[in-house]
Amino acid sequence: MKVLMFGWEFPPHISGGLGTACYGLTKGLAGLKNIDVLFVVPKMFGDEDQSIIKLKGANTVPVSKTQIEFEGTQKKMETIEIKSDIVPYLSEEDFWELKKKRFPAKTRFIQTDNGFKINFSGKYGDGLIEEIKNYALVAELIATENTFDVIHSHDWLTYPAGIAAKNKTGKPLIIHVHATEFDRSGGNINPVVYSIEREGMEMADKIIAVSNLTRNTIIEKYYIPPEKIEIVYNAVDSSPRKHNLNFRKNENEKIVTFLGRITMQKGPEYFVEAAYLVLKKMENVRFVMAGSGDKMTTMIKRVAELGIADKFHFTGFLKEDAVAEMFRLSDVCVMPSVSEPFGIVPLEAMQAGVPVIISNQSGVSEILDHAIKIDFWDTYAMADSIYGLLKYPSMSKHLKKAGKIEAGKMKWDNSAQQVSKIYRDVLIKSNVKV
Repeated sequence: MKVLMFGWEFPPHISGGLGTACYGLTKGLAGLKNIDVLFVVPKMFGDEDQSIIKLKGANTVPVSKTQIEFEGTQKKMETIEIKSDIVPYLSEEDFWELKKKRFPAKTRFIQTDNGFKINFSGKYGDGLIEEIKNYALVAELIATENTFDVIHSHDWLTYPAGIAAKNKTGKPLIIHVHATEFDRSGGNINPVVYSIEREGMEMADKIIAVSNLTRNTIIEKYYIPPEKIEIVYNAVDSSPRKHNLNFRKNENEKIVTFLGRITMQKGPEYFVEAAYLVLKKMENVRFVMAGSGDKMTTMIKRVAELGIADKFHFTGFLKEDAVAEMFRLSDVCVMPSVSEPFGIVPLEAMQAGVPVIISNQSGVSEILDHAIKIDFWDTYAMADSIYGLLKYPSMSKHLKKAGKIEAGKMKWDNSAQQVSKIYRDVLIKSNVKV
């Protein structure tokens, strides 16, 4: 069985859990017999690990379209490579009039480089929607040029690409919902993003949700029939991580860590308030907020207002080796997410032998037994849990040992087996031999 899979990021160029989850799942699928995955991203940087996974960058695919800029006027003329009866020396007005006659009103014109390739950034900044549209255009070309049985699109950024591939080939489409706009925005949704998500869900032959929490959101907010949705929980990569063993902390000092994007969704403000409460009772503890995001400046200001800046540290975004080092130094890891479809960080922390505190508003709380669970808004319960783990070694020791065993059972191989079954069920329903 051949799978055409669309993602938006791939290690080491990731900004959060999406890239980590895609990498883990594709590695798991690669280990199964008779499954061949071609994983497509908008941009390949050249340093990705392709030893197990076939990777293709949309930025490497020629689309035979270009954009020309007139010197002097600085006005842009977009063209598409076709047989043309246009003669030299036409005025600009005549050209545009002729173009309107030659091409349908919905014809799209895009800018490429000299090799007719689109220069994707592969990031999440300005021009994201335009990149998503261009990605879908290239996805159609990739679908035409490759043989496959099923299409798998990860998160809303790639749904248009999956739809384009399905429309071109008629192959069944599976979309993987790692998060929804309701998780990211706290209910203040972007209608453009919502419409992309909903179209993807409606066009999909099957939907994979990363938790029951996410499944319920899809049903209640996007009005999708429950029977269309399957739950496949994420897992954790069991590969050992390298870290810098030369760094040491003070013997009697404790470190409590928040690791993730510093955004509304992740609840960083509740971590700060809990830190303030703990520091009123304990002195030999430091709090670390590892990550980056749009609320970072606000958090720095709040830490200063509370007078705990000497005990609170901001590291910025951490790469894989630095994450391993952070876990090695941590005594407690806290994930106070307001709305977390799943949450891989607690599994990574447990695997590293760090006891975790997670919010009840997270998908991972559905499957973890050896983690302390609190409501994200209950900063007193969060502070009490942190204090208890730091003050009572027996509690910490138990969660370290039991948590590590529990996380060790959550393998991507198991998730891949479930996804493989979904592929086969969809193909059987589509009357395709597998």
